[in-house]
Amino acid sequence: MRDQPQRLRGDRVTLRPASAADAPRFEEILSSAGVREWWGTWDRARVERELATTDEVRFAIDVEGEVVGLIQYWEEDEPDYRHAGMDLALDPAKQGEGLGPDALRTLARHLFEERGHHRLTIDPAVANDRAIRAYERVGFRPVGVMRRYERAPDGTWRDALLMDLLREELR
Repeated sequence: MRDQPQRLRGDRVTLRPASAADAPRFEEILSSAGVREWWGTWDRARVERELATTDEVRFAIDVEGEVVGLIQYWEEDEPDYRHAGMDLALDPAKQGEGLGPDALRTLARHLFEERGHHRLTIDPAVANDRAIRAYERVGFRPVGVMRRYERAPDGTWRDALLMDLLREELR
């Protein structure tokens, strides 16, 4: 696994490295209405498997001692294509409070300043208007639609919106 900071502090959120102890809360968040539509079907075994992989670096989003979501990133290390991608899942009860954009800004600053990236990507489902608005608040811009990009929970293929953020565009 890549070196990862202990904690990243935002305006209201703290991002701390995710651990196996977070699996029950992550399962609860990923299984809740308002998240499962976009993230698919999750159970404890899948959460624990994902936490054990080293492809992504995962953080618990903490607000005053409460885990309200998870955020993760992966990196493309090929020098000619170097960039990082991000994903975010936030407890629906905490959506609309600015916590998602705060977590995104916090991780983006880390990826730009500490990890040396110049560009970040994120790829919400085209129909996930709430997520797209949150990403735009941080400075992400639409790049294009990736057709039939991901399998939806009902088994159909759906389009996703590729968005990116350059270092100088972070809001």
